[in-house]
Amino acid sequence: MLKQTNRTAQLKQLAETTIWDIVVIGGGATGLGIAVDAATRGLKVLLVEKFDFAKGTSSKSTKLVHGGVRYLAQGDVKLVLGALRERGLIFKNAPHVSSAQSFVIPLYTTFDKLKYLAGLKLYDWMAGRLRIGRSELLSKKEVLEKLPTVRGEGLKGGILYYDGQFDDARLAINLAQTAIQHGATVLNYMEASGFNKQDNGQINGVELLDTQTQQRFQVQSKVVINATGIFVDDILKIDSPAHQNLVRPSQGSHIVIDADFLGGADALMIPQTSDGRVLFGVPWHGKVLLGTTDLPIDQHEIEPRPMEKEIDFILATAKDYLHPAPTRKDIRSIYAGLRPLAAPKDGSESTKEISRDHKLIRSASGLITITGGKWTTYRKMAEDTVDLAIKSAELPSAPCKTQHLPIHGATKEVYPAPWHLYGKDYEGIQALLQEREEWREPLIAPHPHLKAEVVWACRHEMIEQVEDFLARRIRLLLLDAQAAVNAAPTVAQIMASELGKDEQWVDEQIHAFHKLAHRYML
Repeated sequence: MLKQTNRTAQLKQLAETTIWDIVVIGGGATGLGIAVDAATRGLKVLLVEKFDFAKGTSSKSTKLVHGGVRYLAQGDVKLVLGALRERGLIFKNAPHVSSAQSFVIPLYTTFDKLKYLAGLKLYDWMAGRLRIGRSELLSKKEVLEKLPTVRGEGLKGGILYYDGQFDDARLAINLAQTAIQHGATVLNYMEASGFNKQDNGQINGVELLDTQTQQRFQVQSKVVINATGIFVDDILKIDSPAHQNLVRPSQGSHIVIDADFLGGADALMIPQTSDGRVLFGVPWHGKVLLGTTDLPIDQHEIEPRPMEKEIDFILATAKDYLHPAPTRKDIRSIYAGLRPLAAPKDGSESTKEISRDHKLIRSASGLITITGGKWTTYRKMAEDTVDLAIKSAELPSAPCKTQHLPIHGATKEVYPAPWHLYGKDYEGIQALLQEREEWREPLIAPHPHLKAEVVWACRHEMIEQVEDFLARRIRLLLLDAQAAVNAAPTVAQIMASELGKDEQWVDEQIHAFHKLAHRYML
């Protein structure tokens, strides 16, 4: 199976196929989920992604698989129920990249203790059989034992509750591998640049551009799905230049600091920030992520950068709760993702009241667009989209099979870091370590990654650029941007050897990565 999971094999499939049942544009969480769903129903599926898989929003989340405590407070019970169910399915289907995470809410009034306990008990109850832990009241002493750096002055106690955590970009590449193993063709760095239409205006094909080689392709398809997240309007305007925007991006930013600032395995949840939202401090891969913000913006880009006012907001909020509090000099990395929220119709700037539920739209041309939603509900979004595609294009009907479908790598075995994120692929990487002694060398101290991981990613995880490896196959760019810069020359040399690139390519890649990495630094 694994030998298929490289870009050369995928290009061969593209060249050999004359017509597809479904072409999916977009290789983030939703698009990859659609490819898996459709392929497991026996449909002939092509997925194309202009950049790398999950390069955009899907690799820049808060790393939570959750029902959304905040949405429960807003009364969106249907959304929370669905998300809690999907959280449980991710734990079952991809246990190697997801896990339960304990959260502590420090509280400074007795009323807040009662209010949040009641809400979280309801949250537990709504999860039903898929509940992952029981919420409970904590005394002031117990809060300080779990979060030794939290502000003790005025502390009345707190609440312990449980939610989920995952590695977003690792799950994305595993979904790509799963789709391929069920017969789909999946290609990164393949841009959908235009549509072909019948005389009646119905889309029946897509023009593609391989951005690595500049080769162009014309593919026929019975139905095309637009799953491009914040870029859905760009695709809709290719179909219809007069299209009015459906979405307006909202930026969510994070800062990454050392684990000592929380001091334990529990995550921090701040339930009421100055702008009425929540802020998380989440242990992740040996660091702590602090975020997120929710800032409406007017333009969208593939590599957004946190704004100074967002960084200041996160640090100021942390200062109210943590002692010692992190400062700018403690930041290891910064990153931002853009959420595709419904475009406001009343001029409102508020994003916190907008539902995160997803929407499906079928254009007059037959183009199907999926927008909204969140990582936790990617599977259900995919199911709904494929159901509509089958009905719309009169494709062979088959029931969804992804509820209990193990994702590539799925295993209950727990391996030491960094191998646990590879799941069953652990065995293949261990065999690779025996091939060459230098592949057992560390990539960059003190981080745990080895040179063999670059080789593995070249052969089985479709990396084309240094960034693909350092930002998304391992998460070093998000965890420690300077360490990622230091590792880039070694990664480039190994990739050049594996992919048959020359020294000019190596130099260009190092330069490009340095330029990118500075967006992740203060």
